[in-house]
Amino acid sequence: METTKFDIADYLDSEEMIAEYLNTVLEDGESSDLIVAIGHIAKAIGMTKIAEKTGMSRPSLYKALSDGAKPQFGTIMKVLKAIGGQINVKPMSA
Repeated sequence: METTKFDIADYLDSEEMIAEYLNTVLEDGESSDLIVAIGHIAKAIGMTKIAEKTGMSRPSLYKALSDGAKPQFGTIMKVLKAIGGQINVKPMSA
């Protein structure tokens, strides 16, 4: 029996799936999880395409979105815009 390594990027094939993934990470994860999730989405869309849209180099993107990275908020916002996402704030229920 042959197995392959699971890669979430293989399943992020629609805007709805990407949005659901990001919302789940935002609700349940920590800031480091969000950075990694955005990296997975950028990989699914294509790092070259995201690099072109953000004006960043591919190596810079990989570095900024890797596990343990601490990118600037501006970088996160650029990448979110490039992947077609945005952050919405809603009140938390008591």
